[in-house]
Amino acid sequence: MKITKDAVVSLRYTLVDANTNEILETMEEPISYLHGGYDGIFPLVEEALQGKSTGDTCSVTLQPDDAFGEYDHDLVEEENISSFPKDIAVGMQFEGGPEDSDDEDFILYTVVSIDGENVTVDGNHPLSGKTLTFNCTVTGVRTATAEELAHGHVHDGEETLH
Repeated sequence: MKITKDAVVSLRYTLVDANTNEILETMEEPISYLHGGYDGIFPLVEEALQGKSTGDTCSVTLQPDDAFGEYDHDLVEEENISSFPKDIAVGMQFEGGPEDSDDEDFILYTVVSIDGENVTVDGNHPLSGKTLTFNCTVTGVRTATAEELAHGHVHDGEETLH
């Protein structure tokens, strides 16, 4: 079966920093997504996979705007340590947002440093600003169920790409 709109696609992938060739993520266990504009995978990757079949491979270079966006220095903030739990540590994550925002504008901030009374948090995705190469192998293609199509995502328990 070829990959077309409304197919469930399973694949293994490796995500590589295109500038340094550093492997950023490898997914050996197949993940699945619903093909055809359901936002389960990067649009350029979905476009490259159109018409492929089980066993086919593809490699797509994604500029920051095609993946996780440009790095936004305004999303790096320094806060007083008193605003955080006593067990604060680098790597912890917290939801937050601008003071004038509503609940839908929350961003996931990561603690990137602790210096005395100051905690620096970063609301950028860890891969923002990077040019990435997405290498994948199609491990399966099947017709989506009516329920999957109605809900816009895969229901067989396999992880979906975001």
